[in-house]
Amino acid sequence: DLRIDGAIARLTIAHPGKLNAMSRPMWRELALAVASLADRPALRAVVVAGEGNHFCAGGDIGEYPDFRFDEAALRDFHEREVWGGLQALLNCDLPLIAQIAGHCMGAGVEIASCCDLRVAGVSARFGAPIARLGFPMAPREAELVAREAGLATAREMLLQAVVIDAPTLKARGFLHAVVPDDTVADEAATRAWRVTELSPLAARLNKRTLRALVQGARPDELLAQAYAYADHPEHREGIDAFLNKRPPVV
Repeated sequence: DLRIDGAIARLTIAHPGKLNAMSRPMWRELALAVASLADRPALRAVVVAGEGNHFCAGGDIGEYPDFRFDEAALRDFHEREVWGGLQALLNCDLPLIAQIAGHCMGAGVEIASCCDLRVAGVSARFGAPIARLGFPMAPREAELVAREAGLATAREMLLQAVVIDAPTLKARGFLHAVVPDDTVADEAATRAWRVTELSPLAARLNKRTLRALVQGARPDELLAQAYAYADHPEHREGIDAFLNKRPPVV
């Protein structure tokens, strides 16, 4: 479910009765919903949340017997459907804020790993206990989780099926804030509003730079266009506002 409120979009993962587990159609819908945000220039931030008291409990296991035992179908699921949704999030130039409550398992951890800022309720729980189902995490998904949550955490989740609490993942650097459960939505909204008060140009350029670096680009490879913003109105406005001791108009 995608809803727009001024400069902030709210993207809600909703699968009633299944703790918002991701089905195959939901992965495809996720990619389309995120891609549609590029056509809304007034947007400046996106909050990604789960419906009700949970973020996302993983994949919809009820679908698995229909395709997981055929190699070609399994590859298509992970590389086209799942990675298509995750790549759309990773490619998004808008800052993404994950609002995490309750279960954040498997696919939920992957979606959260695509977000720029992650806030969680204190009772949120994280894991990827798929070894209990007899299969590993797909390579690109594993790289994403290991990069964002840390290799030690990824090993613990995947090799021991450990479920980790929010304070522990805050201490390990995966989460940016852990708050009482009844304030997690407020915390996510506050962080989204802070983003909207800053230059959208700077946000887009920072996201593109960080994305390129994560993908292996060297800093010197980014220099050709690194300073093309020099004469941009937002740049001029930011400097002028600071010098004249007034809030910038962004």
